[in-house]
Amino acid sequence: MVSTPRARMLIEQIRRDWPLPDEAAVESSLQLVERIMAAIAAAGGAIGFDEYMRMALYEPGLGYYSGGSARFGKGGDFVTAPLLSPLFSRTLARQCADCLEAMAQPVILELGAGTGEMAAELLAELATLERLPSKYLILELSGSLRAQQQETLQRRVPELLPRIEWLDRLPEQPFEGMVLANEVLDALPVQLFRIRAGEVLELAVGQEDGRLVWIERPAPEPLQRAVARIQEDLGGPLPDGYTSEYCPRLEPWLASLAEVLRRGVMLFIDYGYPRAEYYHPQRHMGTLICHYRHRAHSDPLILPGLQDITAFVDFTAVADAGTAAGLELLGFAPQGQFLLGAGLLDLLQEAMTEPGSRESLLLAQQVKTLTLPGEMGERFKVMAFGRDFAAPLRGFSLADQRFRL
Repeated sequence: MVSTPRARMLIEQIRRDWPLPDEAAVESSLQLVERIMAAIAAAGGAIGFDEYMRMALYEPGLGYYSGGSARFGKGGDFVTAPLLSPLFSRTLARQCADCLEAMAQPVILELGAGTGEMAAELLAELATLERLPSKYLILELSGSLRAQQQETLQRRVPELLPRIEWLDRLPEQPFEGMVLANEVLDALPVQLFRIRAGEVLELAVGQEDGRLVWIERPAPEPLQRAVARIQEDLGGPLPDGYTSEYCPRLEPWLASLAEVLRRGVMLFIDYGYPRAEYYHPQRHMGTLICHYRHRAHSDPLILPGLQDITAFVDFTAVADAGTAAGLELLGFAPQGQFLLGAGLLDLLQEAMTEPGSRESLLLAQQVKTLTLPGEMGERFKVMAFGRDFAAPLRGFSLADQRFRL
C-alpha cells in the first residue's frame, strides 16, 4: 500500500468496516486530488460543488465514471434495477415496442449503459417481439464501461451487434425513436446552497492542510435566482440553516437532448421527488448521498474518484426543463406502478415455469424489490416526454401523477 503522508490521509478516511481500496485505486485518487487542489488554487481558494462533483465523477481517466474501477453489482458500489432482475429491462422493452411500432426506421439512444445488461436484455426482448430498432446507440464516455458493455453484448446478443453503435457525444442528426436514461439524472453535477438569516449562501469546496473542506460563501447571482424561484413555488421561505441542492446543468442538458429527437419518446428513470417533497422543511440536510462498496454515507469530500456521488432528482425541475425545450410531458409515476402498468406481472407469469421452484421464488422476490413502496417501487420514479407522439403509454395506465408536479 502507498505510504506517503497524503496516501495515509486518504486511507484514514476509510471507516473501520469499509473495505480498503487497492494500491492502484489509491494512487488514482491521489492524482485526482492533485487536480482538484490545482483547480481550487486557480479559482482563488474555492470551487463550486458542481465543479468538484464534475471532476470527482468525470475527470478524464481519474473520475469515478471515467476511471477503471468496478462500479456496479456485488463487486462494485451499488446495484441498479437492470442488474437486480432481467424482468426490469424486459418490461421496459414492452413499453418501447409500443412506441416503436408506428416508426419506419426507429432508433433507441441509451444514455450511460452501465454494464450493458439493460441493453442486452431489452434488445433480446424486442427481437422476440419483432420490434427491433434499426440502430441501438449508446452514449458512453467511460472507456472501461464501454469495454464492459461490448463484452456483455457480445456474450448475450452477438447476432445484434451490427445494430449497436457507441457514441462519445449526442448524434449530429435528429432521429425518430426513443431516448432511455436509467439513473442518469442523479449524476448531473449540482450546486449546494444554505439559507443563513434569509440570505442564500453557496457551499463551495476549498482546501486546508492538504484536506478538502467546505467553505460558505455568498451565492452567485444565478444560484440566488434559482433558490428564489424554488421558494416562490413553495409559497414561502426555506427555514434558517436549510441546506439542499440545485442542478444548474439540467435545463441546457435536456435542451440539447431534445434537439436530437425529431419524433418519439424519452423515458427517465431515477430516484427523486416532486419539488414540494424535494424541498420539504424536514429534508433540511438535502438529498446528497455517496456510495462506496455498498455503504451509503453523506460525505462527498472523501475518496475522490473512488465513490459515487449523487443527488435525488427534482422532477418538477425536469418537467419544466423538458417542456421549455419543446417536449410534451406524457406521464409521471412511481416505478412500481409504471412497471406493473407496462406488463411486469405478465412477464413474471411467463417466466415462472415451475411455481414454487427456487428460480420462481427468486423472480417473485425481484418483482417485490422493483415494485414495493418500501423498496424501489416508490423511491424511483418514471417520467416520459414526447415529441410528435400522441399515443398513450401503457406504463402510466395504472397511475399518472403529473398533478403532483
